[in-house]
Amino acid sequence: MADSTTDQLVGDMRPDLDLATATWQSSARGSRGNVQIAFVEGYIALRDRRDPDVPAVIFSPGEWRAFMLSARAGEFDLT
Repeated sequence: MADSTTDQLVGDMRPDLDLATATWQSSARGSRGNVQIAFVEGYIALRDRRDPDVPAVIFSPGEWRAFMLSARAGEFDLT
């Protein structure tokens, strides 16, 4: 089983979130979607559904908003 906490990055002010009891939601594409998110203590955790043992990426609400706006604008090459 994956470690239940997230690792803090050097110089990052992220809290040590316990993701062991997080409620993960699959992406809108149903069973074909490989991305899951969870809302934990005011942060958004993102993980790969196929490999949940890899540590989740943690976003603040502002970072999540910027990420979503950029994705919707096509700023990421997803090929």
